[in-house]
Amino acid sequence: MKQKRFTEERIVRICRVVEAKTIESVARLHGVSEQSIYRWKRQFGQMDVADVRELRHLRQENTRLKKDLAERDRDAEVMKE
Repeated sequence: MKQKRFTEERIVRICRVVEAKTIESVARLHGVSEQSIYRWKRQFGQMDVADVRELRHLRQENTRLKKDLAERDRDAEVMKE
């Protein structure tokens, strides 16, 4: 999987800085495009760092549960045969 340049926590902090400064200056300061800032604001704009951590944890748990379900379905299919 591709390594992300910014963590979700850092993105939330950058979005908080955007509230006080212009998007252009923040984008230049962090070395990202303005479009990235707009996308981050849309995705993480109303979240706090704790919310982002909880979201990441829930996504990981969901992935794990999907794998468990796929294994269970596969085992059930093998038992039918």
